[in-house]
Amino acid sequence: MRTQDQRKLKPEVQFELRKQVVRLKNAGRSTVEVAEITGFARQTVDSICRKYRAGGVEAIKPRPRGRKVGEKRRLSPEQEKQLQRLMIDKTPAQFKFKFALWTRAAVAAVALRKFGVKLPLRTVSHYLKRWGFTVQKPTVRAYQQNPKDVSEWLTTTYPLIKLRAQKEDGEVHWGDETGVDTSDYAKGGFAPKGQTPVLIITGSPKKTRVNMISSITNQGKVRFMLYEGKMNSIVFLKFLSRLIKDSEKKVFLIVDNLRTHHSLEVKDWLSKKENRERIELFFLPSYSPELNPDERLNSDLKGLVRSGPLAYNRGQVKSKIRSGMKIIQSRPERVKKYFEDPKIAYAA
Repeated sequence: MRTQDQRKLKPEVQFELRKQVVRLKNAGRSTVEVAEITGFARQTVDSICRKYRAGGVEAIKPRPRGRKVGEKRRLSPEQEKQLQRLMIDKTPAQFKFKFALWTRAAVAAVALRKFGVKLPLRTVSHYLKRWGFTVQKPTVRAYQQNPKDVSEWLTTTYPLIKLRAQKEDGEVHWGDETGVDTSDYAKGGFAPKGQTPVLIITGSPKKTRVNMISSITNQGKVRFMLYEGKMNSIVFLKFLSRLIKDSEKKVFLIVDNLRTHHSLEVKDWLSKKENRERIELFFLPSYSPELNPDERLNSDLKGLVRSGPLAYNRGQVKSKIRSGMKIIQSRPERVKKYFEDPKIAYAA
């Protein structure tokens, strides 16, 4: 007779079969007969009957399998909470470990130093999974960034700019520069396993690059201008002139701290009465690109550029940029979603 492995049965099925064993035994069937009918081994039948006699129906109910929650863990619940908080609030470098980010090895090192508990990397993986910690691409932040300046920008400087724009019936624009070249293409594509896809690129080692300066508002308005070479005062003032010409309201333009933005030529131009009444310039904290919503437009554009056909020359690069920007400009709701990013939600 082939016996039935209870471990492969669902708990509710196990329970019904065990009750059937008890009914058959109470009806006068022998252990051998009950085993034949239910598929259990004779020892299992006897075990079920003993448990029933000792504790009734409750005694034959299936029990939860495996370890109890928290059983056999190397870290106590309090130690787990402390370790999670350390990973959220601090970096490995603050413990003088040579890790840039929290890795399994970094977590194990901190656990050993702080609690004297040695955790194998596989065990660390189980803890991280249980806590809901996943591998994520980090936000890159310059070490020169001043947290105090960032805090002041978020709590005081920008709210005042926004208030002034509302009082003066103006609109806040966020500006930034970016560049696209012939190397901006998709870095991967589908192909049968073992057959590497082939991408035909230009044989010239010199990249062809086209630059762009743009501005966006949290209402979805987008303005841009292409230029070649480096950003300088002439190029920047050309963009500012176009921006105010195209705007019915006074422009409150927020840009980064590029040296050109602070040049004497720019300051002289901004100080002229006819320009002063149409536009004002404000500057983000140094080394804080993550605070600029226009950075999201740059990323969006490059995604569109890379998804299309390969560009081999300057004309094709320009065409791809214009096509991508036309798509973005025609969809204000797409631009508004940039401001849903938690890092720049303050500007929404």
